[in-house]
Amino acid sequence: MAQVRNKQVILRDYVSGFPKETDMSIVESTLSLKLPEGSNEPLTGFGVARVLESGHTDYKKGDLIWGLTKWEEYSLVPSTQILSKIEHTDVPLSYYTGILGMPGLTAYAGFFELGSPKKGENVFVSAASGAVGQLVGQFAKLTGCYVVGSAGSKEKVDLLKNKLGFDEAFNYKEEPDLDATLKRYFPEGIDIYFENVGGKTLDAVLLNMRVHGRIPVCGMVSQYNLTQPEGVTNLTNLIYKRIRMQGFNVFDFFHLYPKFLEFLLPHIREGKVVYVEDIADGFEKGPAALVGLYSGRNVGKQVLLVARE
Repeated sequence: MAQVRNKQVILRDYVSGFPKETDMSIVESTLSLKLPEGSNEPLTGFGVARVLESGHTDYKKGDLIWGLTKWEEYSLVPSTQILSKIEHTDVPLSYYTGILGMPGLTAYAGFFELGSPKKGENVFVSAASGAVGQLVGQFAKLTGCYVVGSAGSKEKVDLLKNKLGFDEAFNYKEEPDLDATLKRYFPEGIDIYFENVGGKTLDAVLLNMRVHGRIPVCGMVSQYNLTQPEGVTNLTNLIYKRIRMQGFNVFDFFHLYPKFLEFLLPHIREGKVVYVEDIADGFEKGPAALVGLYSGRNVGKQVLLVARE
């Protein structure tokens, strides 16, 4: 039974508020590739891996897979966990943590299934340079929509307009009056708001939605680590404007994954959809990369490179 030395990222204790690098430790242990040993549990996230041993008929040694794995060099993954075999290797394997993985499917399901876009509609995307937002904007352009994104730095705004094809973009940190900002970019109102941040942005958006607008609620990153979440005061607009606002979980849409691949792979190969990654190279950079997500330090999808092929 093979034994390997295994690095893991684990939490020292329960995290209150925003995580800090000191909340995490990098530890080494010995791991059997067949039987788990009792130890502290490492963090869990979506990753790409190669199968070394398998007791499941769907997976054999050497297969490449993506799905829920742990923050460690070697993982014992139960067959009941979400896993998909990687069949298309003409694109970077890291894409299966992003554009061809959970974030990509999130953008696809949220925008097309819940947003129900129509050609010519006005689309606003918050956290638009992130793993999901950058794809929503490009999907909107493929549909023939006008799309504006918000981000937290000049570098990200330039990325949205010059590389990702957004019609317009703005730095929300430089906009003291978000209601006025949205009226400037959307004088006729917003048909679809792809919600990633919540809080003050959502409150301003509600004032600027059009009648029968749609708001797929993907995330509210501005609220996750607050001890007292911010209130939203403009919810009556849901009634006045007959807005459909719906939260969703990507796990409800995994049955669409084959359809999603069929739609997106040709666009990637033809260069019609691009993807920006921020790669932290080396296992020891994992804690800093995670902490940076909450301050917007990353540009694009944050990826931790543990091992090279």
